[in-house]
Amino acid sequence: MDTFILKRAHAAIQAGCDGMIASGRAIQICRQAFPRPAIIVSPGIRPAGASTDDHKRHTTPAEAIRLGADYLVVGRPILKDPDPREAARRIIDEIDGALESSGDLDPSRVKA
Repeated sequence: MDTFILKRAHAAIQAGCDGMIASGRAIQICRQAFPRPAIIVSPGIRPAGASTDDHKRHTTPAEAIRLGADYLVVGRPILKDPDPREAARRIIDEIDGALESSGDLDPSRVKA
């Protein structure tokens, strides 16, 4: 599986893409092979304790940041929450905490 992931990521970069989409464990595999400025967008983000819905390779916001993701795709955990604004705030707080822990809280990299 790792070889397949890396082949696809390499093909994206060779085709002129600025980065790749990687979920779960694939984030770390891609980040090790493609350091920044390559961009990693990670879907399937689920806060701890949230339903994983149909995602098989989900991860938490903090774990995705720790593994090297640059952008997180979060949908249902916010949209299906009774209070979407509060759900988004909790996720942002988790992301901020992960960035602070990693020492990577560079304002130029944070985009809401």
